[in-house]
Amino acid sequence: MNTWIYDKTFEGFLTLVFECFELKSIPDKIIDEQNQGLFGYSHKIITNDTKAERVWKGIHKKVSEKTALMLYHAFLSEKPEVELWMLTFIRRVFGTDLNVEADFGKTDVVELYKLRQKVVREAQRILMFVRFQKTVDGIYYASFDPQYNVLPLAIDHFEKRFADQKWVIYDTRRNYGFFYDLYQTTEIHFIDSQIDFTTGNVDASVLADGEQQFQELWKSYFDAMCIKERINPKLHKQFLPKRFWKYLPEKQGKQ
Repeated sequence: MNTWIYDKTFEGFLTLVFECFELKSIPDKIIDEQNQGLFGYSHKIITNDTKAERVWKGIHKKVSEKTALMLYHAFLSEKPEVELWMLTFIRRVFGTDLNVEADFGKTDVVELYKLRQKVVREAQRILMFVRFQKTVDGIYYASFDPQYNVLPLAIDHFEKRFADQKWVIYDTRRNYGFFYDLYQTTEIHFIDSQIDFTTGNVDASVLADGEQQFQELWKSYFDAMCIKERINPKLHKQFLPKRFWKYLPEKQGKQ
């Protein structure tokens, strides 16, 4: 089997597309570097920003901005099949002068658009359900455990909405996040931290004065505003999936 391996970055995937055309070879399977000990591979991709940029510019020349973003959003789903679907679609885009963007008779087109919708919906939930905790050094921290790798889609919103405060938003599932220092946003990775990833809670010793009391007040306000007679558990979980509950103060201890 012709198996290719890459670093699981979007730039790495675009480099892979470039080398498919350059080597006139199409992989049967695409895996990330974390699986290289489990599977053998035929070709290893070394991410090259120049090659990636050439492919990305080429895609933009052939398809609309909406379709180009669809590819990026689908990639963030991290589904095992997504790279092969994307590669099939991109090869068809470059192989014809016809408009293939909405060819829903093709499995790859249908699946990519479905993934795009799921990823965008998850990114919107991130914006809706953020709960910051203020630390002693004045940094506001929020944990997330998104189903898809959507933090990159939320950064612009946070930079604009919270431009006057330092913050960290962190994906505990993928162990990376972003730190905004009032001037720029930087990707970070925690090696040892005072954060419980199972609950998203910052250790009480590094919380700002009054933060715990503020969280208790928020929980009390939430309970007081809830009209028990109008509770619809099924609808509630549809709009607020339980995977978000563990990081919401108002949901602590809820079933």
